[in-house]
Amino acid sequence: MYLEVSNPMDYHVGLYIRLSKEDENEGQSESVTNQLSLLTAFAKENKLCVFDTYIDDGWSGTNFDRPSFQRMIADIEAKKVNMVITKDLSRLGRDYILTGHYMERYFPENRVRYISLLDGIDTGIESTANDITPFRAIMNDMYAKDISKKIKSVKHDKQRKGLFIGGKPLYGYKMAPEEKNKIVIDEEAAPTVRRIFGMALEGLSCRRIAAALNAEQLPTPAAYAGLAPGRTGPYSGMWSSERISDMLQNETYIGNMVQGRSKKISYKSKKCVRQPRENWIIVEGTHEPLIDRKTFDKAQQLLGSRKTTRSRTYDFLLKGLIFCHECGYPLAVLNRKNARGEDCLYFVCRTYQRFTKAGVCTCHSIKEQTVTEAVIEKVREVCGQYVRAEELIPAAEKAVEEASQADSREQKAETLKSKIESLTAHLDRIYTDRLSGILEEHDFERIYQRVKQERAALEQKLSGMETPIYEPEKQKKLARALADRFIDGAWSNRELLVSLIERVELTEDKRIIIHFRFRRQESISESQSLTIDDTNSFTN
Repeated sequence: MYLEVSNPMDYHVGLYIRLSKEDENEGQSESVTNQLSLLTAFAKENKLCVFDTYIDDGWSGTNFDRPSFQRMIADIEAKKVNMVITKDLSRLGRDYILTGHYMERYFPENRVRYISLLDGIDTGIESTANDITPFRAIMNDMYAKDISKKIKSVKHDKQRKGLFIGGKPLYGYKMAPEEKNKIVIDEEAAPTVRRIFGMALEGLSCRRIAAALNAEQLPTPAAYAGLAPGRTGPYSGMWSSERISDMLQNETYIGNMVQGRSKKISYKSKKCVRQPRENWIIVEGTHEPLIDRKTFDKAQQLLGSRKTTRSRTYDFLLKGLIFCHECGYPLAVLNRKNARGEDCLYFVCRTYQRFTKAGVCTCHSIKEQTVTEAVIEKVREVCGQYVRAEELIPAAEKAVEEASQADSREQKAETLKSKIESLTAHLDRIYTDRLSGILEEHDFERIYQRVKQERAALEQKLSGMETPIYEPEKQKKLARALADRFIDGAWSNRELLVSLIERVELTEDKRIIIHFRFRRQESISESQSLTIDDTNSFTN
C-alpha cells in the first residue's frame, strides 16, 4: 500500500484509531470505520499479526489520557505490542511536545516501531518523511490551537446572547425539553431553593441552613444531578456553608444567565481557574426567575452584614501545620471569651464545626496557646541534643566581632567623610573669594595648597582605615548572650518549625502527635498529655 514491512513475523501490531468531535467535521474520511478499514488493509497486505485494535472515539488529540491509548501503552509495557500503526500523525496526537516524546523517546526506548500511513512515517527505516516529522507535529498542534480558538469564539458568542452552554444547569433548573441552550425551572428541586432563600431571610446563617438540610438528608446539587463527588472525605456529599452562600449570591435564580465564572488555562489542559466577577458574562432576563428580585436583594444584604465576621482571620504559630487526628482535616481557630472574660484563641475541628449534627467528628476544643507551648517544648526537647550553646559560641563570637568592626568602621568613616566635605566646601569658598578679588593670588595659592593637602590626607586615611582593637572578654560575653538568645527563641520561630515539622495532630482526648520531617515521629508521652478543664473549652 503506502509502506512495506520486510520482516512481518517479528511484529505484534497495535492498530490505533482516534476520532474527536472536531474531526467529525472533516467528513467521512476521518471516521472510525474508514480508519479501521485502512489500517486493517495495510496489516493484511503486509502479513502483519494484529494483537489488538485500540479506538478512542470522541477524544481530543491534545489529551493523551485517553482510555484506549493508555491501554495500548500498558500492552507495550507488557511486551505484547512492538509496532503501532495510525492513519496519520494527528491520530496519535496533536500536542507536538508529547507526540515528539512518544515518537523520539518512548517508542525507541521500548523497541516499538511506529508507522503513520498517509504521512509516510516509519521509524523502522531511514527516510526524509521521518526528518520532517517534528514539523508535522507542530502543524497538527497549530491546527488544534486554531480549532480551540474557533470553538471558544463560538461559545463566547452564545454566552453573550444569553444561551446556556454548560453541561448541567444550576440546581433548581433543567434543560428545556424542546428548545436548545435554554433552561427552565425544575419543579422537583425548586422548592428546596426557595426554602434556602426563605431560611436566609429568617436570619439563619449559611452553616445552620446547611446543617438543617444535612439533618433531613436532602441530596446535594451534585448528588441530585448524578455527578460523582469531586473528592472523598468525611463530609463528602453533604451540604456546606460555601455551597449555600454561592447559591444565595447566584443571579441565575432571578432570571439572569451567569456564565464564564471559570476558564480553562489552556486548550491542552482541563484545569480551570475562577474568574473575577468583572469578567463574568451576565445577560439579564433570559429565563423564568425562580426567586423574585426583592427576596434576592434582601438575601444579599443579610450576607453582606455577616462579611465582617466571616472574613476575620487570625495568625498563630501552628497555622497550616495542625490537623484533627480523627478526620484528618485542618483545625480551625476561633476567638472566644475565657472564664475571665478575656479574648482567647481556641482550636476546634473544622469538620465538627461545619457538620455538628451529622456526628462526623467531635469538637476537639483546646486553647491555641496550650497546644503551641506544648509543641515548642517538645521541639526543644527533641532538637536540644543536636543544638548546644557551646557549639554556637565560635560563630557568635565571629558575628559579634564583625558587627563591632563594622560599627566602628562605619562611625570613623562618617567622621572622615564629614571633614572631607567641610574642606571641599572651604576650597569652594576661597576659590570664589579669589574670583571676586577679595583674596590675593599669593594668599589664594598658599591657602589652597594647604587645604588641598589636608583633604588628600583624609581621603587616603578613609580608603585605608585600620581595623580597630576590641576587648576580647567583652566580645565573649556578647557572644554567649547571643548564642543563649538564639537557643531560647529559635523554637518559637515559624520558619524553623515549618522546616522541622510536617504536621501536628490533635486527638479527641487532647493528645498531641508531632510528625517531624526527618523521618521520626514523636508523641507527647502519657504523663505529658494535654488535659483541659471546663474553663479551657467551650461549646460550639
